[in-house]
Amino acid sequence: MEKQTITIYDVAREASVSMATVSRVVNGNPNVKPATRKKVLEVIERLDYRPNAVARGLASKRTTTVGVIIPDVSNTYFSSLARGIDDVATMYKYNIILANSDGDDKKEVSVLNTLLAKQVDGVIFMGHHLTEEVRGEFSRSKTPVVLAGSIDPDNQVGSVNIDYLEATKDATKALIDSGNEKIAFISGALIDPINGISRLTGYKQALATGNLTFNEGLVFESDYSYKSGLALYERIVNSGATAAVVADDELAVGLLNALTDNGVKVPEDFEIITSNNSLYTEISRPRITSISQPLYDIGAVAMRLLTKLMNKEDIEDKSIILPYGLIKKDSTR
Repeated sequence: MEKQTITIYDVAREASVSMATVSRVVNGNPNVKPATRKKVLEVIERLDYRPNAVARGLASKRTTTVGVIIPDVSNTYFSSLARGIDDVATMYKYNIILANSDGDDKKEVSVLNTLLAKQVDGVIFMGHHLTEEVRGEFSRSKTPVVLAGSIDPDNQVGSVNIDYLEATKDATKALIDSGNEKIAFISGALIDPINGISRLTGYKQALATGNLTFNEGLVFESDYSYKSGLALYERIVNSGATAAVVADDELAVGLLNALTDNGVKVPEDFEIITSNNSLYTEISRPRITSISQPLYDIGAVAMRLLTKLMNKEDIEDKSIILPYGLIKKDSTR
């Protein structure tokens, strides 16, 4: 049997008070007599009344909910960002609606429209690249949006990131300084501005500084998964590479294990630097040298920026760059 929805009218009738009084109790308004408050709260508990957030939002034009679009909730990079988002959202009394887009362009539009239909007050978007379709939906809705770990090349949307160009440049330079002349660049799709513009440019600049020639045969596109890392083994070895800069930790572990399974010693025969310094870099053997990103902070700062946009506060710069580091572990000499 379907459970009957209890409304504010039911609570008011049972408590013999007006709906306005119930509303004041629910919203913590002090202008209610203690005895009346006690009676209303007892009825609310007995009937298991839960205020309708959507209805309240329509009345106040605010739902105190934020939509978070995430490409892969199981990826430690995005889940770390989501934790930072959630903690700051809780601090500012916002609820989170988390939606998985699978990194699919069409699904991103569908998921975004679903969130907007729920009257969310703002959106945090984590996607590999910002399509014109998604950008168009952002523009039409007028709902504040912040990108977390994603880049808008036109700087029209607020964003929080690290300097991926300089970070990749530093990682590549470290491998050059170690004596490698053939360094693989392994990333997600190059259509993603972080990969195709920032990271690839940093990689190229480091090669140029080290007097090494850029070779397209050393550039590999992949999805961010362990299996893809395993599958890359033969192509990497056949390319003649002796080291790799990898854009994702799970992908890097897949490559590391494939090398080890085939008798290639890391770091003696092959060096690896990855990009997120997540738990994967610590539990792998050898531990993987990595660019360090303040993943939690990227999410937390993105949510704080969104609260400012939602409250129409003055903001000096909507494109925030946080510091990064390079943490040497055991996959480099």
